[in-house]
Amino acid sequence: MVLKSEFLKTLQDRGFIYQGTDLEALDALLIKERLTAYIGFDATARSFHVGSLIQIMVLYWLQHTGHRPIVLMGGGTTKIGDPTGKDQSRQLLDDQDIQKNIESLSMVFKRVLSFGNGPKEALLLNNADWIDTLNYPSFLREYGIHFTVNRMLTFESVRQRLDRESPMTFLEFNYMILQGYDFLELNKKYNCRLQIGGSDQWGNIINGIELVRKVTHKTVYGLTTPLITTASGSKMGKTALGAIWLNADMLSPYDYWQFWRNTEDADVGRFLRFFTLLPLDEIKRLEKLQGADINEAKKILADQATTFIHGEAAVREARATAQKLFESTQASLDDTSLPTLFLSEEELKKGVSILDLFCRLNFTSSKREARHLIEGGGARLNDVSITDELFFLDHKIFEKESVLKLSAGKKRHGLLKKT
Repeated sequence: MVLKSEFLKTLQDRGFIYQGTDLEALDALLIKERLTAYIGFDATARSFHVGSLIQIMVLYWLQHTGHRPIVLMGGGTTKIGDPTGKDQSRQLLDDQDIQKNIESLSMVFKRVLSFGNGPKEALLLNNADWIDTLNYPSFLREYGIHFTVNRMLTFESVRQRLDRESPMTFLEFNYMILQGYDFLELNKKYNCRLQIGGSDQWGNIINGIELVRKVTHKTVYGLTTPLITTASGSKMGKTALGAIWLNADMLSPYDYWQFWRNTEDADVGRFLRFFTLLPLDEIKRLEKLQGADINEAKKILADQATTFIHGEAAVREARATAQKLFESTQASLDDTSLPTLFLSEEELKKGVSILDLFCRLNFTSSKREARHLIEGGGARLNDVSITDELFFLDHKIFEKESVLKLSAGKKRHGLLKKT
């Protein structure tokens, strides 16, 4: 189907659309009038990582094409925990922690969206405003009749959990009902007619659409984006060196820039479409680059993606830092006086703990000390911060580099080579 509204056409051309309910009717509606749409975000951490960036980009394009985005923070639903994709119940946070997380998470939206009271100005809402005031017996009596356990058991998020024989608490089972109720509230108060989410939220979105239809007899719509994985199959947002956070106090803009700079060749075109605002013609030109020239496209991807989240000044600083570190890294890798550890093919097949490597190079006297080094931000691999103490080196990491530099603080460096 070729979509014609500016919003859906933009999403289609850039690869954002995975599923949708009656896309043809939604497309016609978007051409005819300004639409209000929302995406919900639970406040389970202080920062989003790049796995959430695709939803943030969709909100940007929604507003950029003349429609009104609602950012719905899950102050209420976070108290229950979304069971989707989990084998265990989420850790429950208290009200104070949830509020701190909301304040921290909201900063990224304020950088990329325009908020206000105008017809296409974004709204930042908290579903605790209505969920916390619900009278449970009255809520069940009024809305529980619209949900059947039979249907809820068919949703993928529930079925997968049960198939894996992982317990699902009754608390978590309520999550999909409350997410459906969010859509109803937003429809009543703001005439919101579209919910957008990741592909794993399809069942929850359908729940909300059906609840709005049964209670108000109105037609509303749902749209999902694909789960983003890298060309090598790893989940977007998680790397061997830890999560790629959007907040600068959890990951420096330089490390964020480096993450995009190190994109796999096969992902460059796709990521330029998803995570930059570059025109499609320019992206088509860049993704055709071959060999060493593809590095220029990667730098443009890094510049554009970092500018979107951290601003142009952060990009200038990241580029300057990269140049200095490149020069020092090259000098270090050529320095035969540095302690060198040779790793065999056999141990690389099993994987070598990063904690062990710091001990074997005598940078730390114990794994506990190595953990403290990582927690304190002093551990780096090829000048990129290591944030995951469970990181293991394997043979794949040597496919692009024949020598790696492991650093403990600013003055202790060692080389890792494959035998």
